[in-house]
Amino acid sequence: MSTPFYVSPQQAMADRAEYARKGIARGRSVVVLTYADGIVFVAENTSRALHKVSEIYDKIAFAAVGRYNEFENLRIGGVRYADLRGYSYDRADVTARGLANVYAQTLGTIFSSVGDKPYEVELVVAEVGRTDGDDQIYRLTPDGSVVDEKNYVVVGGNADSIGNYLGQRHRAGMALTEALKLAVDGLARDPNGGSPRALTPEQLEVAVLDRKRVQQRKFKRILGGQLGRLLGGDASAAEDEESVADEPPAAEGGAPAAE
Repeated sequence: MSTPFYVSPQQAMADRAEYARKGIARGRSVVVLTYADGIVFVAENTSRALHKVSEIYDKIAFAAVGRYNEFENLRIGGVRYADLRGYSYDRADVTARGLANVYAQTLGTIFSSVGDKPYEVELVVAEVGRTDGDDQIYRLTPDGSVVDEKNYVVVGGNADSIGNYLGQRHRAGMALTEALKLAVDGLARDPNGGSPRALTPEQLEVAVLDRKRVQQRKFKRILGGQLGRLLGGDASAAEDEESVADEPPAAEGGAPAAE
C-alpha cells in the first residue's frame, strides 16, 4: 500500500490562496472611493446585465470582481440577510460592518473546506454615513479576511498599480466629477508604463451612495448621458435623476459566469 502524499496545512492554504488570487487578477478592476457627498463605485464593465456593483440596502452597496456566479450568490445572500434583519429588528440595525462579518464567515468556511474550491472573488462592502467621517468601506478577500479601508480601495486586475495612483492623488472633499475622473484615469492606466487607454461611458459601470438624497435609499446608478456629462466635467449633471436605475435590489436570479 503506497503512502499518501503529504502536504502541510500551511502549504495547502498558500496554494488555495494563490489559486484564488490568479482567478481574481484575470478580471477587470473595480475602484471605490469617497467624495464630498458620498461614495462612488467605478468598474470597467461593458455588460448592462451582469453588474459588478449593486445595492444591498438603504445606505449599503456591494462591489465585486472574479467569477460572476460566485459573487452573485454572495450578493443574493447579503440582500436576504439585510432584508431579514431590517424586518426583524430595525432598518438602522443593518450595517456594512455586520454584512462584512457575515461575508467573512461564509468565505472563510468555504476557503478552509477541503472538499470545495475557494471562491475566486474579492468583495467591497461600503456604507455611506451622515458625514464623510462616518463612511465605511470594507474589503473582503477569498480567505474571509476583512480589511477596513479608508478613502479608497481597488480590487481585481491591476489593483496595486491603480491603488498607488489613487493614493497619490485622492484627497478629502473631492467633487463627484473629480473623483469620477480620478477613478477612470486609474482604470485606464497601463501597468507597464505605456499610454493610457481611452475608456468611454459604454465601457464603464458607475454608481454612487449619495448622502444628500432625501429618500432613505442612497444608492443610484449613473448611466448614459448623465455619465457622459460628468466625465466631461459638468458638475450639474450630478443632480440629474432622469437616467438613474432605481429598482429595489433583487434577491433572486442568476447568470453564467463572467469576469
